[in-house]
Amino acid sequence: MAPTAPKLRRTLKARAPGLHVERELWAAGHELVVGVDEVGRGSWAGPLSVGAAVVPRDRRVYKIRDSKMLTEAEREALFARVGDWCVAWAVGHASQVECDELGMSAAQKLAARRAIDGLGVVPDQVLIDGSWDFVGTGNTRRIVKGDATCLSISAASILAKVTRDRIMRAEAEHYPGYDFERNKGYPCPRHKIALQGMGPTSIHRRSWVFMDKLPWTGIPRVHPIGWEPDPEPPPTFF
Repeated sequence: MAPTAPKLRRTLKARAPGLHVERELWAAGHELVVGVDEVGRGSWAGPLSVGAAVVPRDRRVYKIRDSKMLTEAEREALFARVGDWCVAWAVGHASQVECDELGMSAAQKLAARRAIDGLGVVPDQVLIDGSWDFVGTGNTRRIVKGDATCLSISAASILAKVTRDRIMRAEAEHYPGYDFERNKGYPCPRHKIALQGMGPTSIHRRSWVFMDKLPWTGIPRVHPIGWEPDPEPPPTFF
Protein backbone atom coordinates (compact mmCIF):
# COMPACT_ATOMS: atom_id res chain seq x y z
CA MET A 1 0.00 0.00 0.00
CA ALA A 2 1.27 3.45 -0.88
CA PRO A 3 2.27 5.62 2.09
CA THR A 4 -0.08 8.32 3.28
CA ALA A 5 0.33 11.57 1.38
CA PRO A 6 1.91 14.31 3.49
CA LYS A 7 -0.16 17.10 4.95
CA LEU A 8 0.31 20.13 2.75
CA ARG A 9 2.08 23.10 4.24
CA ARG A 10 -0.02 26.25 4.21
CA THR A 11 2.21 27.94 1.62
CA LEU A 12 1.49 25.15 -0.89
CA LYS A 13 -2.27 24.87 -0.53
CA ALA A 14 -3.12 27.58 -3.05
CA ARG A 15 -0.47 26.55 -5.58
CA ALA A 16 -1.94 23.38 -7.08
CA PRO A 17 -1.21 22.51 -10.71
CA GLY A 18 -4.25 21.93 -12.92
CA LEU A 19 -5.49 19.96 -15.90
CA HIS A 20 -6.40 22.95 -18.08
CA VAL A 21 -4.00 22.10 -20.91
CA GLU A 22 -4.67 18.37 -20.75
CA ARG A 23 -8.44 18.90 -20.92
CA GLU A 24 -8.04 21.20 -23.92
CA LEU A 25 -6.02 18.54 -25.73
CA TRP A 26 -8.34 15.69 -24.74
CA ALA A 27 -11.29 17.69 -26.05
CA ALA A 28 -9.44 18.15 -29.34
CA GLY A 29 -9.10 14.36 -29.73
CA HIS A 30 -5.60 13.79 -28.35
CA GLU A 31 -6.04 10.65 -26.31
CA LEU A 32 -2.52 10.25 -24.89
CA VAL A 33 -1.04 13.40 -23.39
CA VAL A 34 2.37 13.08 -21.74
CA GLY A 35 3.94 15.48 -19.26
CA VAL A 36 7.74 15.67 -19.28
CA ASP A 37 10.23 17.26 -16.89
CA GLU A 38 14.00 17.13 -16.40
CA VAL A 39 16.14 16.95 -13.27
CA GLY A 40 19.89 16.94 -12.76
CA ARG A 41 21.03 19.25 -15.56
CA GLY A 42 22.83 21.53 -13.09
CA SER A 43 24.42 18.73 -11.09
CA TRP A 44 28.17 18.13 -11.18
CA ALA A 45 27.83 14.36 -10.76
CA GLY A 46 25.48 11.54 -11.64
CA PRO A 47 22.93 11.18 -14.43
CA LEU A 48 20.67 13.69 -16.09
CA SER A 49 17.13 12.35 -15.71
CA VAL A 50 13.84 13.01 -17.50
CA GLY A 51 10.45 11.92 -16.21
CA ALA A 52 7.42 11.24 -18.41
CA ALA A 53 3.90 10.78 -17.04
CA VAL A 54 0.45 10.05 -18.50
CA VAL A 55 -2.25 11.01 -15.99
CA PRO A 56 -5.82 9.63 -16.03
CA ARG A 57 -8.83 11.72 -16.90
CA ASP A 58 -11.20 10.44 -14.24
CA ARG A 59 -9.13 10.12 -11.06
CA ARG A 60 -7.06 12.63 -9.10
CA VAL A 61 -4.23 12.40 -6.62
CA TYR A 62 -4.25 15.55 -4.54
CA LYS A 63 -1.23 17.29 -3.04
CA ILE A 64 0.90 16.94 -6.18
CA ARG A 65 3.14 19.97 -6.61
CA ASP A 66 6.28 20.87 -8.53
CA SER A 67 8.98 18.68 -7.00
CA LYS A 68 11.10 21.75 -6.18
CA MET A 69 8.34 23.03 -3.87
CA LEU A 70 8.31 19.82 -1.83
CA THR A 71 10.74 18.56 0.77
CA GLU A 72 12.55 15.28 0.17
CA ALA A 73 10.29 13.52 2.70
CA GLU A 74 7.17 14.90 1.00
CA ARG A 75 8.35 13.74 -2.44
CA GLU A 76 9.16 10.27 -1.12
CA ALA A 77 5.71 9.99 0.49
CA LEU A 78 4.02 10.97 -2.78
CA PHE A 79 6.16 8.88 -5.13
CA ALA A 80 4.33 5.56 -4.92
CA ARG A 81 0.92 7.25 -4.96
CA VAL A 82 1.79 9.19 -8.10
CA GLY A 83 3.23 6.12 -9.81
CA ASP A 84 0.17 3.98 -9.01
CA TRP A 85 -2.14 6.76 -10.19
CA CYS A 86 -0.52 7.35 -13.57
CA VAL A 87 -1.77 5.47 -16.63
CA ALA A 88 1.89 5.10 -17.60
CA TRP A 89 5.16 6.62 -16.44
CA ALA A 90 8.88 6.23 -16.98
CA VAL A 91 12.16 7.93 -16.16
CA GLY A 92 14.97 8.03 -18.72
CA HIS A 93 18.60 8.78 -17.88
CA ALA A 94 21.72 9.99 -19.63
CA SER A 95 24.82 8.91 -17.72
CA GLN A 96 27.60 11.26 -16.70
CA VAL A 97 29.72 9.74 -19.48
CA GLU A 98 27.01 10.53 -22.05
CA CYS A 99 26.70 14.05 -20.66
CA ASP A 100 30.45 14.52 -21.16
CA GLU A 101 30.68 12.94 -24.60
CA LEU A 102 27.49 14.33 -26.15
CA GLY A 103 27.14 17.68 -24.37
CA MET A 104 24.26 18.54 -22.07
CA SER A 105 21.69 19.45 -24.73
CA ALA A 106 22.14 16.20 -26.66
CA ALA A 107 22.20 14.22 -23.40
CA GLN A 108 18.91 15.79 -22.32
CA LYS A 109 17.33 14.82 -25.65
CA LEU A 110 18.64 11.28 -25.21
CA ALA A 111 17.19 10.98 -21.69
CA ALA A 112 13.85 12.36 -22.91
CA ARG A 113 13.72 9.83 -25.74
CA ARG A 114 14.44 7.00 -23.31
CA ALA A 115 11.71 8.22 -20.96
CA ILE A 116 9.08 8.42 -23.70
CA ASP A 117 10.14 5.07 -25.16
CA GLY A 118 9.82 3.60 -21.67
CA LEU A 119 6.14 4.51 -21.43
CA GLY A 120 5.14 1.68 -23.75
CA VAL A 121 2.61 3.95 -25.46
CA VAL A 122 2.85 6.45 -28.31
CA PRO A 123 1.93 9.97 -27.16
CA ASP A 124 -0.36 12.19 -29.19
CA GLN A 125 0.93 15.30 -27.45
CA VAL A 126 3.90 15.98 -25.17
CA LEU A 127 3.88 18.81 -22.63
CA ILE A 128 7.34 20.10 -21.72
CA ASP A 129 8.39 22.27 -18.82
CA GLY A 130 10.30 25.34 -19.98
CA SER A 131 10.90 27.19 -23.22
CA TRP A 132 13.17 24.67 -24.96
CA ASP A 133 11.83 21.66 -26.87
CA PHE A 134 14.23 18.92 -25.79
CA VAL A 135 11.88 16.19 -27.04
CA GLY A 136 11.66 17.24 -30.68
CA THR A 137 8.98 14.81 -31.83
CA GLY A 138 6.88 17.45 -33.60
CA ASN A 139 3.92 17.04 -31.25
CA THR A 140 5.16 19.06 -28.29
CA ARG A 141 3.92 22.07 -26.39
CA ARG A 142 6.28 24.10 -24.23
CA ILE A 143 4.91 25.54 -20.99
CA VAL A 144 7.03 27.99 -19.03
CA LYS A 145 6.77 27.07 -15.33
CA GLY A 146 4.80 24.03 -16.41
CA ASP A 147 6.12 22.02 -13.46
CA ALA A 148 4.15 24.33 -11.17
CA THR A 149 0.99 24.78 -13.27
CA CYS A 150 0.44 21.60 -15.33
CA LEU A 151 -0.50 18.42 -13.45
CA SER A 152 1.11 16.01 -15.93
CA ILE A 153 4.41 17.84 -15.75
CA SER A 154 4.24 18.14 -11.95
CA ALA A 155 3.73 14.37 -11.71
CA ALA A 156 6.69 13.78 -14.04
CA SER A 157 8.84 16.13 -11.95
CA ILE A 158 8.20 14.12 -8.76
CA LEU A 159 8.86 10.78 -10.45
CA ALA A 160 12.10 12.03 -12.03
CA LYS A 161 13.38 13.77 -8.91
CA VAL A 162 12.76 10.89 -6.51
CA THR A 163 14.20 8.33 -8.94
CA ARG A 164 17.38 10.34 -9.45
CA ASP A 165 17.72 11.14 -5.73
CA ARG A 166 17.58 7.44 -4.92
CA ILE A 167 20.33 6.76 -7.45
CA MET A 168 22.55 9.42 -5.85
CA ARG A 169 21.88 8.16 -2.33
CA ALA A 170 22.94 4.70 -3.44
CA GLU A 171 26.10 6.14 -5.03
CA ALA A 172 26.95 7.92 -1.75
CA GLU A 173 27.87 4.57 -0.19
CA HIS A 174 30.63 4.15 -2.78
CA TYR A 175 31.99 7.69 -2.52
CA PRO A 176 32.12 8.72 1.15
CA GLY A 177 33.04 12.32 1.79
CA TYR A 178 31.21 13.88 -1.13
CA ASP A 179 27.82 14.03 0.65
CA PHE A 180 25.94 12.73 -2.39
CA GLU A 181 23.17 11.53 -0.08
CA ARG A 182 22.52 15.19 0.79
CA ASN A 183 23.56 17.26 -2.22
CA LYS A 184 22.65 14.69 -4.93
CA GLY A 185 25.72 15.80 -6.91
CA TYR A 186 24.88 19.51 -6.96
CA PRO A 187 27.57 22.03 -5.98
CA CYS A 188 27.68 23.03 -2.31
CA PRO A 189 30.53 23.90 0.08
CA ARG A 190 31.24 20.35 1.32
CA HIS A 191 31.06 18.94 -2.20
CA LYS A 192 33.54 21.56 -3.43
CA ILE A 193 35.92 20.87 -0.53
CA ALA A 194 35.81 17.13 -1.28
CA LEU A 195 36.67 17.82 -4.92
CA GLN A 196 39.59 20.01 -3.91
CA GLY A 197 40.93 17.37 -1.54
CA MET A 198 40.15 14.11 -3.34
CA GLY A 199 39.47 15.05 -6.96
CA PRO A 200 36.58 13.87 -9.13
CA THR A 201 34.96 10.46 -8.77
CA SER A 202 33.98 8.18 -11.62
CA ILE A 203 30.46 9.65 -11.58
CA HIS A 204 31.52 13.29 -11.89
CA ARG A 205 30.92 15.12 -15.17
CA ARG A 206 34.45 15.77 -16.28
CA SER A 207 33.59 18.18 -19.08
CA TRP A 208 32.42 20.83 -16.62
CA VAL A 209 34.43 23.94 -15.85
CA PHE A 210 34.96 22.98 -12.20
CA MET A 211 37.59 20.53 -13.48
CA ASP A 212 39.79 23.48 -14.45
CA LYS A 213 39.77 24.78 -10.88
CA LEU A 214 40.95 21.61 -9.14
CA PRO A 215 44.49 20.91 -8.02
CA TRP A 216 46.18 18.67 -10.57
CA THR A 217 44.85 15.13 -10.20
CA GLY A 218 46.13 13.53 -13.39
CA ILE A 219 42.56 13.46 -14.71
CA PRO A 220 42.14 15.84 -17.64
CA ARG A 221 38.97 17.75 -18.41
CA VAL A 222 36.82 15.99 -21.03
CA HIS A 223 35.29 17.82 -23.97
CA PRO A 224 32.16 16.81 -25.90
CA ILE A 225 32.38 15.27 -29.35
CA GLY A 226 33.00 17.98 -31.95
CA TRP A 227 34.32 20.48 -29.41
CA GLU A 228 36.98 22.86 -30.63
CA PRO A 229 38.91 25.36 -28.50
CA ASP A 230 38.23 29.03 -28.97
CA PRO A 231 40.71 30.59 -31.38
CA GLU A 232 43.56 32.56 -29.90
CA PRO A 233 42.83 36.29 -29.95
CA PRO A 234 45.00 38.32 -32.30
CA PRO A 235 47.96 40.07 -30.68
CA THR A 236 47.44 43.61 -29.53
CA PHE A 237 50.09 46.15 -30.45
CA PHE A 238 50.55 49.41 -28.55
